[in-house]
Amino acid sequence: MKTGSISIVGAGPGDPELITVKAVRRIREADVVLYDRLVSEDLLDYARPDARLIYCGKAPGQHSMSQEQIEHVMIHHARQGHKVVRLKGGDPFVFGRGGEEALAAAEAGITWEVVPGVTSAVGAAAAAGIPLTHRGVAASFAVVTGSRCGDHETPVDWEHLARGVDTIAVYMGVGRLGQICGELLRHGKERSTPVALIENGTTSRQRTVIGTLDNIEQLASAFLIGNPAMIIIGEVVKVKEQLMKWVSAPSEQFG
Repeated sequence: MKTGSISIVGAGPGDPELITVKAVRRIREADVVLYDRLVSEDLLDYARPDARLIYCGKAPGQHSMSQEQIEHVMIHHARQGHKVVRLKGGDPFVFGRGGEEALAAAEAGITWEVVPGVTSAVGAAAAAGIPLTHRGVAASFAVVTGSRCGDHETPVDWEHLARGVDTIAVYMGVGRLGQICGELLRHGKERSTPVALIENGTTSRQRTVIGTLDNIEQLASAFLIGNPAMIIIGEVVKVKEQLMKWVSAPSEQFG
C-alpha cells in the first residue's frame, strides 16, 4: 500500500494569482483537497478532475466542520494512501491553525509539510498601498488577533502593542473594532492615530476606509464594512494618503 501525505498549503490573501508555484504544484498532485471559505474557487481549477474536493470552511459562528473533524478527515485520507492538500487562506501558520494540523499529522505518523502563503496582513496592506514598514515612519510591525479582545483568560497585551510597535495589523477584529480602539487609547495611543480598514483585500471587491482611532468605528458602520477585513493601525497609513495624490481609486474612503 502506498504511503499518503499531507500538505498544509497557504492559498494567499484572496487574489488567486498570489498563490505560490509550489502550492499550485501540490494542488495538481493532490488526490484530496480540503479547502477553506476564504480560498478563491479559481484555485480549485488546478485540481485533477478525479480529485476529491471537500469544503470545510468556517464563518463566524458557523462552521461546516469542527477543527477536530477536519483533522480526522485529512488523516483518514492520508492513511488510505492519498496525497492530501489542506488548502487554507493566507498563510497556514498565521492565525490559520496550521500548527494544530501539523501536530495532528505528526502524532498520527503521517508525512507532512507546510507550503507558506502570502499572509493577509502583508497582502491586503500592499494591495491598499500601505507599507507595514516605511523608512523614517515605522521600523516594526505586529500581527494580532482581534477575536481575543476582551478575553480575560488569554488577553492580548495591548499595552506593549500600543507603546512598543509602530504598525499593528489586526485580523478578525471588525466586530470588536470599538473595543480594540478603546484598548489602544487606554494604553496611550493618540486619538489621531491613523487607521485603515481593508475589506476583501487583494480581490476585485476590495474596499479601503481610512480614519483615526477616534472615528474609525463610526466610519466602519457608515460604510458597512464587514468580514473579511484587515485593520492596519499606525502612521504608515498616511503613506497611502500621499499615494492617493497620484492614483485615482474610487473604492477608497477617507474619514
